[in-house]
Amino acid sequence: MTTHNIFGAYDIRGKYPEEINEKVVSEITRCLVLYFKPGSKIVVAHDNRLSSPSLYQTIIKQFKIQNPRLRRGFGGQAKFKIIEVGLATTPMFYFLVKKLKAAGGIMITASHNPPNWNGLKIVDENALSISGKEILKLLNH
Repeated sequence: MTTHNIFGAYDIRGKYPEEINEKVVSEITRCLVLYFKPGSKIVVAHDNRLSSPSLYQTIIKQFKIQNPRLRRGFGGQAKFKIIEVGLATTPMFYFLVKKLKAAGGIMITASHNPPNWNGLKIVDENALSISGKEILKLLNH
């Protein structure tokens, strides 16, 4: 894993690709399957940074890998229904999480940071931030 300094109070952010990259995002996504409830809808979106589409595809791919492994015990249903939004603004992302009654979502963005940065905003069903520190705890288990 990467350094713990990318896990902040409200999100996960770092320089791309030195601190946050496809490998790190894949590991984070793998642990999120433990966080969200079975049968959940998860909204996934990204901003317009150059590295965002690749990180977005990494998240989608990791959820698709995890879903078949988690079908046992859920009546043959995939654990997650991924709502692939693609390019969106952060306010649009928050709106969609609430409007679609999703269990949460992941937005690939580094907000106001320079273009060579990227990150993840992970939210619950109320579009409230799940802290990077909380995600780090999941990764350490």
